[in-house]
Amino acid sequence: MVEPIPAQQPLATVSWSDEAQEVMASDLVTAFAYGTPAGGAVAIPVSPTGLVDRDAGSVGVTTSLAFNGKLRHILRDPRVAMAYHTREHGFATVGDFVLAQGVATVPLTPSPEVLDALKPRIERFLGGMPSGRFWDWVLGDYLDNRVVIDIALRRMTSWPDTEAAGERTVSGATWPEEQPASQEPPAKGTGPRVDTRKLHGQVSKLSHRLLSYRGTDGFPVIVPVRVTGHTAQGLLLEAVAGLLPAGERRAGLTAHSFGPKAVGLANRICTGWLRVSGDTAEYAAHTTSGFAAPPVKHVQLFFNGMFAKQGWRKARREGTVAELAKIQAAHGTTHPDVS
Repeated sequence: MVEPIPAQQPLATVSWSDEAQEVMASDLVTAFAYGTPAGGAVAIPVSPTGLVDRDAGSVGVTTSLAFNGKLRHILRDPRVAMAYHTREHGFATVGDFVLAQGVATVPLTPSPEVLDALKPRIERFLGGMPSGRFWDWVLGDYLDNRVVIDIALRRMTSWPDTEAAGERTVSGATWPEEQPASQEPPAKGTGPRVDTRKLHGQVSKLSHRLLSYRGTDGFPVIVPVRVTGHTAQGLLLEAVAGLLPAGERRAGLTAHSFGPKAVGLANRICTGWLRVSGDTAEYAAHTTSGFAAPPVKHVQLFFNGMFAKQGWRKARREGTVAELAKIQAAHGTTHPDVS
């Protein structure tokens, strides 16, 4: 069972600097993290298309109902995070690493008005979409069965460097003074369950690497890491001092690359076990998945559209939206500050 969000979490609007605003409004690809029932966190690359509302203190991200696995987790525990970690192929020029943590609201019905308002954002960040009878059919389920997840921010944290180095600035809920306690090891053991040598080769080829874990107050934390090698026990990680909590815990490791307009996407997403002792950080991956899209926009869009068609047909056949609605109803009272 997911424990309630503490009542002391401030509900007032969270403020942030002009530099952080530029980053959130301009980054092409970010990392979006959500919690898992076992107490871990998973971060995935997303393109939020500049969805940020400074006056409301919120950010947003779109997702397709055809790819709905993460929605189950978010509906059960809406504490999420977004890390703005790279200026690559975006529009911002400042060097801040920005971590936005908040409470997500998930609509389960696409809004034509919201989707229409997204079109100029999509064109700015991802380029124009092909049209015509063929492409309307290919991309129909991918574009039309989308929703915008709204994230009411509870804490904004920024560092003046994309490696999260330098002095930390926090707005909103105070950054917890105590590090999260070590977690109980999983029943199947903490060691690697995938080929660590192969995984090292896969993540080393990708440009950006981030680690996600459950923070002291339950909100996911996302930090940049470097993969420096591997042993029989897992991948060897490095990060700026103080970013990785001491002890042992479930954690997610995400590596990704992308080109202009987010074409040529490639990622590797892992769940696993993190051990941090002194200056040594070791990550034993338990699961891993990923893909590499061809660096040709129309080919990438074709596969996105076809995968979305398959996913949406499966969702309709299995009654996934109705299932998600039941989860939402069952957990809606667990988080009283979600409007």
